[in-house]
Amino acid sequence: MTLDKLTSGSNRSPSRRHTAIEVLMLMALFFVYAGDASPMVNEAHYLVKAKNFWQPDWCANDLFVASGKAHTTFYVLFGWPTRWLSLEATAWIGRMVGWLLIAIGLHRLTRRLIANPFASLAVAIVWIAAVEYGNLAGEWVIGGIEAKVPAYGFVLLAIADLVDRRWNRVWIWLGIASALHVLSGGWSVIAATLAWWLCERPCPDRRPFFTRYLFVGGAIALLGVVPAVWLTIGAEPAESAMAAKIYTYYRLSHHLLPSGLMPIWYLRHGLLFVLGVGLAWQTRGQQDDAKWNRMRGFAIGAMAIAMVGLLLGLLPMFDRDLAAKLLRYYWFRLTDAVVPLWVALLVVRSLCCFEMKTPRWKFSIAILLFAVGLFGFSSWRSIRLPVPPSASNRLLGWDSDAPPEVQQKAFRDWLSVCQWIRVATKTDAVFLTPRHQQTFKWYAERAEVANWKDVPQDAKSLIRWYERMHDVYPKRLGTIRVTIQYASLIKYREKYGVDFIVVDRRVVGDHSPLVRIYPIGDEVNDTYAVYELPYALP
Repeated sequence: MTLDKLTSGSNRSPSRRHTAIEVLMLMALFFVYAGDASPMVNEAHYLVKAKNFWQPDWCANDLFVASGKAHTTFYVLFGWPTRWLSLEATAWIGRMVGWLLIAIGLHRLTRRLIANPFASLAVAIVWIAAVEYGNLAGEWVIGGIEAKVPAYGFVLLAIADLVDRRWNRVWIWLGIASALHVLSGGWSVIAATLAWWLCERPCPDRRPFFTRYLFVGGAIALLGVVPAVWLTIGAEPAESAMAAKIYTYYRLSHHLLPSGLMPIWYLRHGLLFVLGVGLAWQTRGQQDDAKWNRMRGFAIGAMAIAMVGLLLGLLPMFDRDLAAKLLRYYWFRLTDAVVPLWVALLVVRSLCCFEMKTPRWKFSIAILLFAVGLFGFSSWRSIRLPVPPSASNRLLGWDSDAPPEVQQKAFRDWLSVCQWIRVATKTDAVFLTPRHQQTFKWYAERAEVANWKDVPQDAKSLIRWYERMHDVYPKRLGTIRVTIQYASLIKYREKYGVDFIVVDRRVVGDHSPLVRIYPIGDEVNDTYAVYELPYALP
């Protein structure tokens, strides 16, 4: 006996109490998995820019912060608390809102396809594990707050209505997603269009594609499209080409360039795809297949976009400039999120469709238990991380296997030097900082010349960032050190308006020919020191 009637998707709405409990449980899962201390990896990147959007004089001398604002809708909706609250508090507010949107969307989608109570919890665990351990190009969904997190919440709401053929709602949800994050939402529009073509076009009662809601969604999406396009205005063709090459080949090749992806990433994502195909085959023939076919159509759309990206990966052999311009649009982002989601839904469907202890049921329960193990391992590893993810030694590129107490000591020293800078220096001061840190503006609230993480998105600023990185962090010094040559530092003061340099004493040591202004006297900081840059002789 199967459980088809019980487990097929239902249009009956569960009680509000049940829905609220399930959504809260999903948010609790997200917290267990990604409830790290702020800032997480991209939070310092997004929220310092959001703070500057609302307070233009804040870190106004920082190249990245003052550069073009690509995610204006996100800054408007999520940045305003920075006017009254700390960046840490703003991050947690953003996380709660983003996770809530994803939880509501995931619950609604799961409910459309699988009526079993609390099925979305199992889907969430498999999805999270599959995204982390089965992605192709480093995408993630559940984590700190940035523009794509709430955007994915609206994408999930769109998919939930897509499987129910409520296409008018689909375009509205995807318009909002595109307004928040133009790529996550925009690629989802294309995937939904392919799903419509695959699933609606053959139907005698097919739903129309061109409706006023499609254009309303497009109008909403302009809130994300216009700021992104605005960044390209004013750049010369040569500058645009150079910026695209920096973005694609130098800074983000590990996300954008097929040849920059590791072979194991192809293997794991390919296995995930094969698993999805196998699960879809073994669960075929159920009474709700039409809904699942539409879900599959959206997944096929995501994979088709990725296949185009892989083909574009051959283009650099013939035209590097054109390839850079095309590959910068994150062709693998949607497949990294949607294929794991499709697989997660199919795993839970298999558990519900087959009798217990049959071979196919055992196979599905084994996948679920394996995903639970991966989810638990990742959560345990996250909980054990002694410092915020953005300040971990792994990201700083220094002694990544250092024991927790060593990393905590270095992090406390980092907080101490940033606090001293925030109190003892002028608000318009500019600093040279260690290359791989990404939280100086977050903690010190002062401008810096450049760092590896904070890459601008408009062409002119991106080129300036690239030039600064090569000037300040020359290759001959490796990937960590800032040059401390006297003549170079004088040049930096004149060229970039730099006042001070923060050095990692583990790298540079204590023999710098500069005037140290921190720590001095009774001040103690074993890891970091601040020096004043020299002036040119009159």
